[in-house]
Amino acid sequence: MPKLTVITRKAYGGAYDVMSSKHLRADVNYAWPSAEVAVMGAKGAVEIIFRGKSVEEETLSYEDKFSNPLVAAQRGFVDAIIEPRETRTRLCEDLALLRDKKATRPWRKHGNIPL
Repeated sequence: MPKLTVITRKAYGGAYDVMSSKHLRADVNYAWPSAEVAVMGAKGAVEIIFRGKSVEEETLSYEDKFSNPLVAAQRGFVDAIIEPRETRTRLCEDLALLRDKKATRPWRKHGNIPL
């Protein structure tokens, strides 16, 4: 089963990781230009990092540096930054490409029984 992800708004921390990110072997990850991919929200991060300083100025600086999809794309977490109008076309092309994908998973000795 192919795993495709489109980040449209905010993808922070652990929530980003578990929502079919590259870390969990997603096949294709896209982000819209308005997406924010970061460890945490800019305001919360700035309050922790810059205690006692001008939070508003530092928040804007943090957003420019870290809360955009360009940083994630440079690090390989996002395959491409696409315009919203391209989303359907890209996903259809990727589904056609991954139609015959066979996922192999390691054998498990024990099942996951309810306790």
